[in-house]
Amino acid sequence: MKVVALNGSPRSAGNTSVAVNVIFDELEKMGIMTEQIQMYGSVLTPCNDCGSCIIRGDGRCINEDDDMNSYLDELAVSDGIIFASPSYHGGIPGQMKILLERISIASPPLNRLKGKIGCAVSVQGHHGGLGTYSEMIGHMLLNGMIVIGSDPLPILTGAKPGDVMNDKAGISALKRMGKEMGELIIKLKV
Repeated sequence: MKVVALNGSPRSAGNTSVAVNVIFDELEKMGIMTEQIQMYGSVLTPCNDCGSCIIRGDGRCINEDDDMNSYLDELAVSDGIIFASPSYHGGIPGQMKILLERISIASPPLNRLKGKIGCAVSVQGHHGGLGTYSEMIGHMLLNGMIVIGSDPLPILTGAKPGDVMNDKAGISALKRMGKEMGELIIKLKV
């Protein structure tokens, strides 16, 4: 059993990574393997909606010059997926947007993400977390994923590295979400 987190933050050790690690701690207690993939150094070109992934029937992008197909392969073999992103001026950063758009075009022909367990985490400095979170959740639902939520929503606030650990309600929500995600993955695997 494995959960992969795609982190759209340009800071590999920033607040978004810290938030993901809180979820990972809960999953690892249950014996679930975890991997956090930092997207910032990746090359992702915007989708031109050529339809090759659908026409070919394999769900792979015809553009082999970027990292998209490796992401699609990684997501296909994962039991759980976390989309994690900071808020950039009220929305997700460009690379995360490109990834979500291309996943939503390339995955449906094979139902690659359908039935996978997913959750999203957003980190905001002062604002924009809800829009960021909503966009990631929308793509999960579009792909037929089973979405784990929380109350309060997993939208944490923190400007300086490590600040999210001061968001006690947000950290508590992440822990519950990690536990629920793990329990559901185990239940579905049995």
